[in-house]
Amino acid sequence: MSNDKNASAELDLQALIRRAEAQETFPEVPLDEFTPPTYDQWKEACIALLKGAPFEKKLFTKTYEGITFSPMYFHADTEPIQPAKSYPGMGDYLRGVTANGYVNAPWLIAQACDETDPADNNELLNHEIAKGSTVYNVKVDCATKKAKDARQCEHIGKGGVSLTTLGDVETLLKGLKLNDYPLYVYAGESALPLLALIVAAAGKNLRGVVGANPIGEYAANGWLGQDLDKLFDEAATVAKWAVKNAPELKTVFVQSDVFSNGGANDVQEVAYTIAAGVAYLRELLKRGLTVDEAASQIMFGFSMGANFFMQIAKLRAVRPIWAQIVKAFGGNAESQKIHIHGRPAKFFATVYDPYVNMLRETTQLFSGVVGGVDSFENSTFDEPVRKGDEFSRRIARNMQIILQEEFGLLQPIDPAGGSWAVETLTKQIKEKIWAEFQTVEGKGGIVAALKEGYPQEQIATVLAARLKAAETRKDRIVGNNMYANMTEEHIDARAESQADNMKARKAAIEAYLANVDAKAAIANVKADDFDSAIAAAKAGATIAELRQALGTAEVAEIKNIEAHRWSERFEALREVTEKFKASTGDNVKIFLANMGPIPQHKARADFVTGFLQVGAFDVLGNNGFATVDEAAEAAKASGADAVVICSTDPTYPEIIPALAPKLHEALPNATVFLAGAAPADLKETYDAAGIDEYIHVKANCYKILQALQQKKGMN
Repeated sequence: MSNDKNASAELDLQALIRRAEAQETFPEVPLDEFTPPTYDQWKEACIALLKGAPFEKKLFTKTYEGITFSPMYFHADTEPIQPAKSYPGMGDYLRGVTANGYVNAPWLIAQACDETDPADNNELLNHEIAKGSTVYNVKVDCATKKAKDARQCEHIGKGGVSLTTLGDVETLLKGLKLNDYPLYVYAGESALPLLALIVAAAGKNLRGVVGANPIGEYAANGWLGQDLDKLFDEAATVAKWAVKNAPELKTVFVQSDVFSNGGANDVQEVAYTIAAGVAYLRELLKRGLTVDEAASQIMFGFSMGANFFMQIAKLRAVRPIWAQIVKAFGGNAESQKIHIHGRPAKFFATVYDPYVNMLRETTQLFSGVVGGVDSFENSTFDEPVRKGDEFSRRIARNMQIILQEEFGLLQPIDPAGGSWAVETLTKQIKEKIWAEFQTVEGKGGIVAALKEGYPQEQIATVLAARLKAAETRKDRIVGNNMYANMTEEHIDARAESQADNMKARKAAIEAYLANVDAKAAIANVKADDFDSAIAAAKAGATIAELRQALGTAEVAEIKNIEAHRWSERFEALREVTEKFKASTGDNVKIFLANMGPIPQHKARADFVTGFLQVGAFDVLGNNGFATVDEAAEAAKASGADAVVICSTDPTYPEIIPALAPKLHEALPNATVFLAGAAPADLKETYDAAGIDEYIHVKANCYKILQALQQKKGMN
């Protein structure tokens, strides 16, 4: 019977298709019965729906960039800035650097490979390509970025693969199809030592980026292992070699994460990163490269933040800004094209409820694609806790594949082009980025500005605003300051044994070096001769020996830009509670004095419960009390550390003067809260009755919870 129904349905569908195909034109639908409303009429309707709430506060959104999102954008207002005569791949590259966008060349999928052991990382690189990645994206550990011997390091494998010898690099690159897929490696302060090992292992046939960013390292760490001018010399040396021997390889990787991890807004992130790019241009030009050669060596990496439309706008804005800068230096049209590598901002990833990171990363990836990234490295959802595993890497990688293969994001070209909102935001953020960039240039450039402490101060101001907004839950962090999961179990951090890592790495390094004598080759290494470094690497020089031969001299310290995450304070708060519970078996107990029937108190009781569970406290609920005596008696029996009175504003004037004193009498050491904000004319009365604190939508959640912890004796 079901087969007959399916056959009938199929015939009906085919009949509909034939009728649709036969109909050449669709009838026009008249809309003359609708009168288009004016803006004032629309505004009046909104005000009526807001029921007294201020229109400007509710419908206009202020951002950390000093830009206000309008609730409505209009063609008439944006017509002058519409790209009517601009096409992708032309002009200032606002709409992209290629005429066909992703149609013929999708953005590159650059999933990070960060296993500590070179052999394990080689296996992971091959696995990633087999599963859909299109870039060999190698993450090296902090020791390798500092060109240190793993045997002298405390944190082997922190952040990526440990590379010390040519044998390590040969193992890492063994069997990789470097002719087919580009190689991405961020080398830290200088690309010269690591690139020498890579060329010694793989030859000159390289494309992608093995790039340094000494300015970024200076800003992040506050110091450098070599004089900055010497690092610029090394950058010029490898750049000249790459231009001649590996023209598809870039050697300067200007990453913005030092700024975004510090809490910078999008204007600051882009302006300071572009300023670093300009500094590299100038230094390479001083050292004999042409502007076109220098520009060809620079690749940019930007972090995708939480504000979806702002990310699209900033990527569209940075392309014409960089094009304008390179053009001013005399660069040709090809040199003006910026290469943008994107990744989700680490600042917005959370430790608690980490699976929500998948949702955050999806929007960040989507905004990056719509904005026009050339390649994207999607982070694993468990990145704040550990290195990814097969599951988390698969999810991160498949997000990109799904957007390409199923969501159809390979077209249209410049999907945001012409959007009244996005074009407006692009213009606004472009102007602000340019103004901040000029401010930095006015201080003598990014290095001088960092020594003065200017970017650090500007970013610290925004960070403070972000953390304050998180404390008051104006910025909602799902699973952390909002909607805490009380049944959550921590994912296994899978901490690596440093003793085991040291044992394995020491054995591998010493086994390789047992038959190596590179002293003569090392003695011939010169900072202005990359071939001499390659020869030393082939002879067996370690990355640390190459660094030593090139010279070391720590640079005077500056105030560094510390990495943060927006959820870190709430994570620390919750960890305090969990450790206290584990060691004592006790917790902060909150009794809800719910007054009246369930419909009377439920809304505020639910709000308060969610508010207090952010601290992982025990909230003792109930179905409500008919009298204040019953509530006080139940509160006393609970032995709670705090009590929250929950009811409605109309009932509070009668309940509070009677109940609050009884609660203090029943629980002398308890804090008595009121759910809701007190009206100005009743605040004094409520305080006098014994209300110690108020829990409401504008209350500082972090400080209230922290005070309860401290009163309980949690450290």
